[in-house]
Amino acid sequence: MIVEDIASFSLYFQIKMMISSTSKLMVLNGKYGAHCLQLLARNAATAAAPASLASARMKQFAVYRWDPDKKGDKPHLQTYEVDLNTCGPMILDALIKIKNEIDPTLTFRRSCREGICGSCAMNIGGINTLACISKIDTNTNKATKVYPLPHMYVIKDLVPDMNNFYTQYKAIQPWLQRNDNAKPGSAQLLQSVEDRQKLDGLYECILCACCSTSCPSYWWNGDKYLGPAVLMQAYRWIIDSRDESSKARLDKLRDPFSVFRCHTIMNCTKTCPKGLNPGKAIAEIKKLLAGIAKKEAPGLNDSVKLVTK
Repeated sequence: MIVEDIASFSLYFQIKMMISSTSKLMVLNGKYGAHCLQLLARNAATAAAPASLASARMKQFAVYRWDPDKKGDKPHLQTYEVDLNTCGPMILDALIKIKNEIDPTLTFRRSCREGICGSCAMNIGGINTLACISKIDTNTNKATKVYPLPHMYVIKDLVPDMNNFYTQYKAIQPWLQRNDNAKPGSAQLLQSVEDRQKLDGLYECILCACCSTSCPSYWWNGDKYLGPAVLMQAYRWIIDSRDESSKARLDKLRDPFSVFRCHTIMNCTKTCPKGLNPGKAIAEIKKLLAGIAKKEAPGLNDSVKLVTK
């Protein structure tokens, strides 16, 4: 057997000793065992090579900073340098690395890291998106700029105040409403396949507010105009065949601002990180309000009582 260097030689015998100590793996000490051990030693030596041998790829991130508790502090961009060789591929990976290794005062929201919670919504390179699914631009000659969601009050650094957004969401009463006064959970409401398909592209919304904060109409009238995300959720309940309060839901939207401040700019659809189409949902609400369209009768209008002990 040929051992190329001292490191491989040492690792070879360490591995061989560990394997020899286990009776079930004694076969590796035979004719083919030496070859297997050699391969293991080479792989281990390669894995143990220090990361410093690779040339550093330093990437600059210009991050929005503002601390309301720091007297005299004004909003500004702070530049950090991160070695892409020791960082994950996503913007959120870079932010976590900056917070853990460079500046622990950096503040931002994050949770699932899989694009399903909406916590890490921010403006990256001029686009509203989720940091956890936004890949780092590997061009090290250009800095990546990271801001909080635009046209919202900032609590600190990359954390926007979502109170108004959630208050508007609550206002549309985002839950199933029935007129039979049945006890919730007492029966399963049936729905046809066709009626269920009408909810596709609506229920997937994660309320990250990327679409609403990209809408100029929401910038100008955020206190009255509900915005793309909330209106898409309103349409999700209006069109649901199991919901019996569609008329009341539409009546609440019959004013000059709630829906009709939408000017079909379509920034919402362009920026949605989930690939949804809030602009289309708003157009469907307008058609219902104008009487151009009408909610169809349910394909199934029945329920199955649940047996409880």
